[in-house]
Amino acid sequence: MLQAFRYTAILEGISYLLLFALSMPLKYWAGIGEPNQYIGYAHGFLFIIFIAMAVVLTYEHKWGLRRLLIFFLASLLPFGTFYVERKYLRPALA
Repeated sequence: MLQAFRYTAILEGISYLLLFALSMPLKYWAGIGEPNQYIGYAHGFLFIIFIAMAVVLTYEHKWGLRRLLIFFLASLLPFGTFYVERKYLRPALA
């Protein structure tokens, strides 16, 4: 499940960047709203999965509330989930 969480973190980060770097400009500058809808749904789904997996894995691995808070805050920031993947998840798999 740790490997799945790592992939989810990467996908959530990519969807965040696509949402704000691609689909939001298309929606507001070019008047094309469809990509924003689909990318927004995907990002929302991946965000929920990321948070749910963070809660479950924090409990299973006894990581503590501080690390869960770091995961949550990272999910709100661009590039944050990439940081989580590199700093916490990649070493946990090694």
